[in-house]
Amino acid sequence: MTSGARLRYFEFMKTVKLELPSALLEAAKFEAGDVSQETARLLALELYREDKVSLGRASELCQTPLAAFMDFVARHGVPPLRYTLEDLDEERRSAAILEK
Repeated sequence: MTSGARLRYFEFMKTVKLELPSALLEAAKFEAGDVSQETARLLALELYREDKVSLGRASELCQTPLAAFMDFVARHGVPPLRYTLEDLDEERRSAAILEK
């Protein structure tokens, strides 16, 4: 996916509003402006940790560049790369298709 296509994809993502207890945000030490992005990253991290989405999909869902999301995942004690050889082969095939 080109960067322009990716930006258009994110522009059309639906959003929802959440209400969270202020004590929860204080305990997490979130900055007021970072709450949505940090919450999205943590939710994407949990989806990845539970094998519900791939690393790439998790980074897309929280609108974080893949390299930055890999760093985020590693800082939270989750191995960013846990591919089997079969997974790696599938990723290579997918990448080859996307390059065309």
